[in-house]
Amino acid sequence: MSNSQAARDIDTSRPHSARMYDYYLGGKDHFDVDKQAAERVAEAYPAIFVCARENRAFMHRATRALAREHGIRQWLDIGTGIPTEPNLHQVAQSVVPDARVVYADNDPLVLKYAERLMRSTSEGRTTYIEADVNDPQSLLNAPELAEVLDLDRPVALSLNALMHFVTDAQDPYGIVRRLLDVLPSGSALALSHCTPDFDPATWQKVTDIYTSAGTPVQFRSQQAVARFFDGLDLLEPGVAVGHRWRPDAAEGDAPTDAEVSLWTGVGIKP
Repeated sequence: MSNSQAARDIDTSRPHSARMYDYYLGGKDHFDVDKQAAERVAEAYPAIFVCARENRAFMHRATRALAREHGIRQWLDIGTGIPTEPNLHQVAQSVVPDARVVYADNDPLVLKYAERLMRSTSEGRTTYIEADVNDPQSLLNAPELAEVLDLDRPVALSLNALMHFVTDAQDPYGIVRRLLDVLPSGSALALSHCTPDFDPATWQKVTDIYTSAGTPVQFRSQQAVARFFDGLDLLEPGVAVGHRWRPDAAEGDAPTDAEVSLWTGVGIKP
């Protein structure tokens, strides 16, 4: 699909989770309908901005750790969202310039800005696929993926703040398993997932706001998030609150677990 086609396909009549997330991060690629829904979430859960920021910070740390410590040179990032610098490929290529990254999302607005995701180093490669995580086989069969990733070599599957948009009725664990099944030994899963564990009442309000806006969500407990890593070797510190997963040197006051409300983890496929 061309960018002009993507622009025509953007639905501005209802809020979209990727554009709401852009608002939480202080971006400008959203519409009034998204801002209004995001502000309803912020009214119920004022720390949503902290959660979004810590989610990005986890992605940066997990990407660097996989590149530096585990020899990962390839990433499949699903649910990419609207580009926000530094993007995953910029983080990876700052450590390993030859890193290859395939981005995938199903929002036409993300496609509209996808050229931002194509600014790779000369040694590396990036591409963007319009695909839905609910149809993993179509994503894996996309010719663009085969052009950039070598599935005979380890790949990091990056699922950041995505799987809470896949309800149990959509078989989230089966989807992740099908994606991991095609990846060789030494591959990795890096995942972050919002949770109601620290403030169930607030997160029920957030659930209601998203659901009433036409975006079903299912926020999960630590135990339920840990299931995504079944069969993988979890890196220390295991499934941890976002800001507690291998934090960088402390800068100012750390947020509380309830403010972050995000389970994160990285596992290696044996």
